[in-house]
Amino acid sequence: MSLQQEIIARFGVKPVIDPAEEVRRRVDFLKSYVKQAKASGLLIAISGGIDSAVATGLCKLSTDELSEETGRDYWTVGVFQPYGEQADIQDSYAVADTFKLKHRVETNIQDAVDEIALEVEHGYKSLGIHRHISKEAKGNIKARTRMVAQYALAFDLNLLVVGTDHASEAITGFFTKWGDGAVDITPLSSLNKRQIRQIAEYLGVPRAILDKAPTAGLWEGQTDEGELGISYEANSDYLEGKAIDPAVREKLERQYLKTEHKRSPIPGI
Repeated sequence: MSLQQEIIARFGVKPVIDPAEEVRRRVDFLKSYVKQAKASGLLIAISGGIDSAVATGLCKLSTDELSEETGRDYWTVGVFQPYGEQADIQDSYAVADTFKLKHRVETNIQDAVDEIALEVEHGYKSLGIHRHISKEAKGNIKARTRMVAQYALAFDLNLLVVGTDHASEAITGFFTKWGDGAVDITPLSSLNKRQIRQIAEYLGVPRAILDKAPTAGLWEGQTDEGELGISYEANSDYLEGKAIDPAVREKLERQYLKTEHKRSPIPGI
C-alpha cells in the first residue's frame, strides 16, 4: 500500500460524495453523540469561513431535529470570537442568520491574548532575551484563547464543542495543537475541502463565504494556501486518490510526516 493509500484510508475520504447523503449521515452522527453525552446541545465558533459555516448548518439541523423528536429544547449556540475589529465579522453573522440561530454570543479575545503575549515577553526578558513575541506564536495564543472561552461557555451550558477540522487540514497538520484542534466532536473529519464546498452549496451557505480565500485569520494577510504553498485543489485531488504533480505530492507527504505529532496521542513512558 502506498503512502497516499494509507493516508486516504486513515482519514476515510471518499473519491466522490453525494452532498445530501453526507449531510444526513453527519446530522445523525451529531444527534447520536448529543444524546449519548446527555448534553443540551452544541456550541460552534463561527469564523466567517466555509468550514465553520458548514458545521453550523449541520449543528442547527441536528438540534432542530432533536428538539422536534424529543420535545426538549436542544440548542445550537454560535460563538463569534474576533480579535479586536474583524474585517469580515459580517460573514459570521450572515451564517448565523442563514441557519436561523437563535442563540449567539460574541467574545472578543483581544484583551486576553494581548495580556498573555505581554507575559510571554516578560518571560523572555527573565531569560535575558529581549524580543517581541512572533506573529506565529501570538497566532497560536489566539487559537487557544478562543478554545478557553468556548469550553467555559460549553461547561456551564452543558454543550459539546464542535470542531471544523477536516481531512485537508489534517493531512497538512494545518491546525493549532490544543487550539482549534481541541474539541469534543468533528463532523467534517472525513471530508476534503472540495467536498466541504459541495456540501456548503447544498446547504445554501452565502456566496460571499463560498468565494472568499480560506484563512485561519491568525494574522493580517494570512491565507491557508499561501502559508502552506499547496493549493486545496491539489490537496483534494490527492485525498480522492488522483495523481498530482510529483513535486506537490512530495511536499504534501513531507508535510504530513512532519506534523504527525499533531494527530497522535501524547507519548509517554
